[in-house]
Amino acid sequence: MSFELTARERTSLVGFLVAVVAVRLLTLGAYPLMDTTESRYAEIARKMLETGNWLTPQFDYGVPFWGKPPLSTWLSAMSMAAFGVNEFGARLPSLVLLLGCGALVYALAAQRGGRDQALWTVPLFAVSALVFVASGAAMTDPALMLGTTLSMAGFWFAVEGPERHRRIAGCAFFGGLCVGLLAKGPVAAVLVLLPIGAWTLWTRSVASAWQRLPWISGTLAAVAIAAAWYGAAERATPGFLEYFFVGEHWKRFIEPGWTGDLYGAAHVHPRGWIWLLWIAAALPWSAGALVAAARRGSWRRDELRAFAADRWRVYVALWAVAPIVFFTPARNVLITYVLPGMPAFALLFADMWRPHSAHPGEAVEATTLRPAVARALAAGAAVPVALLAGLVVLHGRLEAERSQKALVHAYAAQRSSPGSPLVYFRDRPDSAQFYALGTAQRAPDAAALHARVDAPAGAFFAIRDRDLASLPPDDRARLEEIGSYGAFRLLHKPPR
Repeated sequence: MSFELTARERTSLVGFLVAVVAVRLLTLGAYPLMDTTESRYAEIARKMLETGNWLTPQFDYGVPFWGKPPLSTWLSAMSMAAFGVNEFGARLPSLVLLLGCGALVYALAAQRGGRDQALWTVPLFAVSALVFVASGAAMTDPALMLGTTLSMAGFWFAVEGPERHRRIAGCAFFGGLCVGLLAKGPVAAVLVLLPIGAWTLWTRSVASAWQRLPWISGTLAAVAIAAAWYGAAERATPGFLEYFFVGEHWKRFIEPGWTGDLYGAAHVHPRGWIWLLWIAAALPWSAGALVAAARRGSWRRDELRAFAADRWRVYVALWAVAPIVFFTPARNVLITYVLPGMPAFALLFADMWRPHSAHPGEAVEATTLRPAVARALAAGAAVPVALLAGLVVLHGRLEAERSQKALVHAYAAQRSSPGSPLVYFRDRPDSAQFYALGTAQRAPDAAALHARVDAPAGAFFAIRDRDLASLPPDDRARLEEIGSYGAFRLLHKPPR
């Protein structure tokens, strides 16, 4: 199944991949942390670093964050300790984690078809839309993706790889499960065991899979490591386990608009919406795959039999669709839920769409750049180019409309003394806390706001446009407007 790239193609693909990684690295700090997800996780990590409490992630000071395990928070906190409390420090772990996924994709593709196959596959993976976006976002999903990819790669090498790799591959499989449990929880095990179980049944490899991995000792080790944190978290903040396992892993899945969500808003979509999210996540390659499928119309029976007999293609196909199938019945879904299947889709897509000569057996010159490679480079370049163009065109709007960075910086520039706090009326976005280093306060209702306005000390107020009309006229008359930042107005009440 191997094929050869030309010298020019190798150079072009390596240069393209280096450029993609460089663009992602250099833009990590080029735009603000977005509300709500990104700034929430960045602020949780900043609080962890500030307070020194590495056991319990905190949503507000003293308020535990029970929504996710702490692996990504640990990594972002450590990164900010090294590179500062800023966007770059918060986002860098996601890029490193997805570089790790890329290395595993390379190893799997090389085992399938040699180094040229790997060199062809990795750039396609790197510029899949969701992969590229997630590699520069502060969120928990890149850690989950590394865990599931490590487990799926470990299983394949343990069962189908050479004997000399079996022990380390088994360790990788269970290590990936442990990473997943500390990144997102039991869903990691489901997204790994679902495709593996289906593949072993399809290929009648149950006995081989059982013999070639240390299932009992590996499972005990992975569970024991993860359970150490889960147990400590429950002791520190009783109620965590019930909320996390029953709420986040059951009610979120089966209850559209689940009202028990403490940290975000439920996302209610039609069942099957995850398939449309996958199409967006896998662009531009999903579009290419759908166009190719439409042109082809149908497969011949012998082609279907050949696909079904190819253990590798069946494996990566099951891996690719496992998250989509699992979340098909759910209505509370996000686009990031398809991320664990993206490495497999890149492996399958690259394996089925490869450069070839114009005629079978025809030699390809070393200086040739075949049409498939040229099209891949052109389509893939659209993703980083779109990011760069968006940053140039939308940078100011992002700081004002998708983040509180512009407002907080305006407040800092206007503040004459540390005794003039920034107070948000009703809503206080998480990015306000991050950029104000945890000092942004909140007035939950009109009475609390009046008390702040009536106090002798000066203060600054951030109020949504829609809430201005609900202010008492006397309070509104005492506030001097400084500027408008997206949906918020920044106002100042001078000291008496």
